Amino acid sequence: MIRFLLKRFVIMATTLFIIATVTFFLMKLLPGTPYSRPDKLTEQQIAMMNKKYGLDQPVPIQYARYMGNLIQGDLGVSFHYKGRPVSQIILERIGPSALIGFQALIFGSMIGLGLGIISALKPNTLLDYGSVTLAVLGMSIPSFVLASLLQYYIGVKLKWLPPGLWESYSSSLLPSLALSVIVIATVARFIRGEMLEVLGQEYIMTARAKGITEGGVMIRHVLRNSLIPVVTMMGPLAVGIITGTLVIEKIFSVPGLGEQFVLSIMSKDYSVIMGVTLFYSALFILTVFLVDVFYGILDPRIRESKGEGA
Repeated sequence: MIRFLLKRFVIMATTLFIIATVTFFLMKLLPGTPYSRPDKLTEQQIAMMNKKYGLDQPVPIQYARYMGNLIQGDLGVSFHYKGRPVSQIILERIGPSALIGFQALIFGSMIGLGLGIISALKPNTLLDYGSVTLAVLGMSIPSFVLASLLQYYIGVKLKWLPPGLWESYSSSLLPSLALSVIVIATVARFIRGEMLEVLGQEYIMTARAKGITEGGVMIRHVLRNSLIPVVTMMGPLAVGIITGTLVIEKIFSVPGLGEQFVLSIMSKDYSVIMGVTLFYSALFILTVFLVDVFYGILDPRIRESKGEGA
């Protein structure tokens, strides 16, 4: 098992190294300069700024310096925000995105799990048709349309929750609700399909023939085996939601990481673009690793196979 973990850490580090390298050289292909309002700067001023930030050096030297700082945990400084550390910008922005994303995942997973289970246990009934319809609508309706409807009816007309801005905890509820719909639809669809498939397996009939209660069969066999593919899907979905959904953040004026990422691209703030990209990539890779760990918890056969492979 230790060899397996070491191997995974090496793969994770190598993947991050490749992503950092590709992102760095892609930044060098962007036209223009990373400075705000370059049209107001003279060539001499731009040359002074390039010297200050080391952009006058050959690209290989810039790359070596960046990678050396990255190994030490230094993501560099922002060109657009007057030399502020990129890590500080990420820490300030990840909070709102993580809050609305985490709430959306918890609420969406619970509702989606319930709808999927009901739909699988009551196939070809009104409950099943209703759950499937909700899942299809959740996958089909664009997030900005749903967010706008929630903002208008719940925030403006009914005045139950703040329609926008980021003033208190209640400001996070409508964005979380808008984000949770895609989670509800995805989880419900996966759970329904997997449970229907598992319910048709022979070992389910065997378990029932042994006298195991229906609740025991559902929890120990059906639901447990049905959750494995859901875990696979939830990993990338969780990273994407927590790191920020630009459309939702724009509509509700959430100062999150997704909004910052796009603003950095528009202003060509190289360091922030690379820092956010690496942060997102590291979070994604870590999530994939945790998914493998959950595999072993849900299915001991997977854990044993990994242990043998190690």
